Formats: sequence, C-alpha cells, structure tokens
Amino acid sequence: MMSDKSFLQWPFFEDEHRELTVRLDDWASRHLPRLTADEHHDLDGTCKAIVRALGDAGFTTYAVPASAGGHHERLDVRSLCLIRETLARHNALADFAFAMQGLGSGPISLFGSAAQQAAYLDAVATGDKIAAFSLSEPEAGSDVAAMSCSARREGDEWILNGTKTWISNAGIADFYTVFARTDDSGGAKGISCFIVEADSPGFEVTERIDLIAPHPLGTLTFTDCRVPKEHLVGQEGKGFGIAMATLDVFRSTVAAAALGMARRALDETLDYTVERNIFGGKLGDLQLVQAKIGEMALGVDSSALLVYRAAWTKDCAAERVTREAAMAKYHATETAQQVIDAAVQLHGGKGVTKGYIVEALYRDIRALRIYEGASEVQTTIIAKQTIANHA
Repeated sequence: MMSDKSFLQWPFFEDEHRELTVRLDDWASRHLPRLTADEHHDLDGTCKAIVRALGDAGFTTYAVPASAGGHHERLDVRSLCLIRETLARHNALADFAFAMQGLGSGPISLFGSAAQQAAYLDAVATGDKIAAFSLSEPEAGSDVAAMSCSARREGDEWILNGTKTWISNAGIADFYTVFARTDDSGGAKGISCFIVEADSPGFEVTERIDLIAPHPLGTLTFTDCRVPKEHLVGQEGKGFGIAMATLDVFRSTVAAAALGMARRALDETLDYTVERNIFGGKLGDLQLVQAKIGEMALGVDSSALLVYRAAWTKDCAAERVTREAAMAKYHATETAQQVIDAAVQLHGGKGVTKGYIVEALYRDIRALRIYEGASEVQTTIIAKQTIANHA
C-alpha cells in the first residue's frame, strides 16, 4: 500500500516530524496486523496490547511533555496529528488507543502538579497505565456546562457523586480525569477536575456501550466516591477551562485521524480502480470515475492543509487555536465521510462486504463527526470566533 507522502515537504514540518512519520508507518505495517488480528473478539485485550506495544516502541512518549519523558517541553500538536493520521490510516482502533493516552492524561500534562505528573505521566508514556477523559454526562454532552456530577470537600478528601457516559477506555483505564461540579452556581463556573483511580471506593463502570465501530466505551457511576485532595488537578473551580484547553490541543488530532481514514480510502480506491476490469477496460479509465477520484483527492489535501495549519499554529504561533482547530475538525471529518462514501460506491458490492477495508472505514469514520465536539458545534464555534475577530 503506497500512500502519498508529499505533504511532509510542506513548510509546517521539521525534519523530526518527517522522520517520526516514516518510522511509525514502518512500525505500523510490521506490527499492527498481528496486534489487531483479534480486535473483534477481544476488544479490551487488543487495546491494552496496542498501548503496551506503542509504549515499548516509544510512540506514547509523544503524548506527554518532556518533564515526563516526552520529546518536547510541551505537547507538540504536529507530532500528535502525524501519529494519529498514520495510525488511523492503518487501523482505527490503534489510533483510538494512542489518542486516549494523550486526551485522558491531557489535563495532567497541561495543569497537573509535579507530583501528579510524576505519578501518572511516566506510566502513560511507557504504556504501563491507560488513561481516560471523563467529561460527558447523560444530559451534558455538547452542553458541557450542564453537567450535574458533583464533588464536595470533606476533610482531606473529595467525595464525588454522579454519572458519566460515552467515556472511552471505560473498564480498561487505570485512571480517569473526571470533571465534576464543586460549586452550585451553575454554568461553566464551579467545575473542577480530579484524578480518579479505577480501584477508588465508590467508583464503578456500570455499563459498556456497543458501537458500530467497537472500542471500549461505557458509563461510569460515582457513589460517594472518595478521592484524596491531592488528586484535584489545577485550581478548584477552573475545570471548565482545563477541559477546553485540553480539547484545544487534541481537537486537531481528531481531524488528523479522519484525514488518515480518508487517505486510506483514496489509496484503496486507486488500487481497486486500476485493476477492476469493466466494459473492456479498467474502471479507472472512465471519466466519471476519474472525476470522483479528483474530488476525493481535493478533499484529502484541503483537509490536510487545515489540519496542519491548526497544528503548526498551536505549536509555533498562538496559545489558543479554537477557530483553526474547529475548522480542521469540521472539514476533515465531514470530508472524510464523503471520501469514504465515494470509495464504497466505487467498490460496488465489495464496498459493503465485511472484510474489505472501505466497509470498515465506513463504520469507523462516523463517530468522529460527533465526539470531541459535533460538527454542528464546530460551525457555531467558527462563526462566533469569526464574528469576534471582525469586531
């Protein structure tokens, strides 16, 4: 499988980014087929094995800052995006496993104390601990400020009560970064962030949720769950800002994952259309097919430009990239859905047959248009930022 790598010569990247991409692509080609061979029968075991293998190979070190064994003083978004694009092009579950290490530990990387970083990030970097990000609730998904999960201080502990749902790595994570309301004032104010270990008294995974593209997902219940006061991340009442800052880093990486899936769909289509015999020639000789391939290639490149603009801007030019990340996330996920749908169509019956890559991609891509901010939320963010910049 040959994939276009010419984008690596764009000025967004340094030589270290190019070397990382080539090294990871080679590693993924050699190891992921074996690691993911049983993903449909042992989902949890496969995810754990992938995290461990990524850790052994040194790739999860990119999910933490240099203070915890990472490669950069702060998280390098270009590296995160290149890793997610490359892994997603090979296998969606591998991308998920890497992404959750970064997102789940992100609040600690960005706002955690030195003691918290030492206790958790070193193990995240090596793959010894699996992380989870716990923000969404049954009645607080896109509307984060509507959360009702609560935490109250009692002596040297915080006591958490409530429910979180749609939580990735539920049931396999060693620790969760959990957002809960510590002040009844309502809205975005009064939310705090906590580290909750999987064996904490009063913590339970009460449901596992099956998706069209399976990965570990579930519902968490906190019943007088006691957490040491030292597990408060950052300042009390600043949790909403912590969550938004974390998503500001990782939202572009969701776009990168979608880009990787779109690129794989285009690769599969190119391979298929040059081999498929039809009407005395090849499928790829038909002008209608060529027109569709042209549209697919345009979609891939335009997504890549937005993804790596956002990543470069975050790394090199601006502290926050809310608008750029929203644009990248919206365009790349929506476009990937269109590119993959075109790939399925051009594959005909094989496109909807299990065992074919494009059929799996069709299921894998759908959730990316929803999680870490649905497409409708992204357009609202883009509009608000654009209006504010014009004022």
